[in-house]
Amino acid sequence: MQAMLAELVAHLALERLEDNLFRGPSRDIGTPQVFGGQVLGQALNAAQATVEQRDVHSLHAYFLRRGDYNAPIIYEVDRSRDGGSFSARRVVAIQHGHPIFTLAASFQAREQGLEFHPHPPPVPPPEQLAGVREYETRDLDRMPDKLRRLLKLSEPFDLRPVESARDHTGEDLAGCRQFWLRTADRLPDDAGLHRSILAYVSDYGLLTTTLQPHGIHFTDTDLQMASIDHAMWFHRPFRADDWLLCEYEAISTSNARGLARGSIFQRDGRLVATTIQEGLVRIRTHG
Repeated sequence: MQAMLAELVAHLALERLEDNLFRGPSRDIGTPQVFGGQVLGQALNAAQATVEQRDVHSLHAYFLRRGDYNAPIIYEVDRSRDGGSFSARRVVAIQHGHPIFTLAASFQAREQGLEFHPHPPPVPPPEQLAGVREYETRDLDRMPDKLRRLLKLSEPFDLRPVESARDHTGEDLAGCRQFWLRTADRLPDDAGLHRSILAYVSDYGLLTTTLQPHGIHFTDTDLQMASIDHAMWFHRPFRADDWLLCEYEAISTSNARGLARGSIFQRDGRLVATTIQEGLVRIRTHG
């Protein structure tokens, strides 16, 4: 397995301390706090470890405090309910004696039902698109040194933005972006791992979509951004090491907050997941 992907898989793995208590490692990826996708993926892993024969179909999470990347995170799982078809779990992530994050997740046994999903947007196939590194290096010269390390977040993945294939005349003011995504190498046949990987990477670039209608870049020094809450719905089985088309759309910016929605499709056009994130989007004023 590719080294950075193997590191990510190991990073999302948890040490089980008790039946409902887990510990996860943290790492510095260039942000002032722990990357939100790390806590989301680890918390989902903790919840999944307490459920058998059922798959997560939805999760709702709140970021309460900045995580300290110099300290591990403790995940406490509350087994709220195990019904005939559904199971509910609540996870609290704790650092230095305080909750920094909460997650509620629902799991369901697989069953047959009605089938419908929207069509994916018409975009070029990933083979016709350049990788994210070529697309993002145009901004490296104006990035602060610490933020350049954020590009490491994409190293375990093959990311191919659709925007790189379009003609631009300045900043893209459309409140939408599409890109193809898959892990940089093959993953084990563990459906829970694939969902945790997708939860992890769903925090990469979703909230910054709300900046596009304003012509603002996330590296602007007067900008303060932080995740407030994050929700995901998993509609159908998928593999994170096969191509997934992500369409991110800005929904609203107001009151120093931004809201964005993501639709994630398999290459065959089936919708496999939906995600929504709200976060702080604050322009600092001087004087």
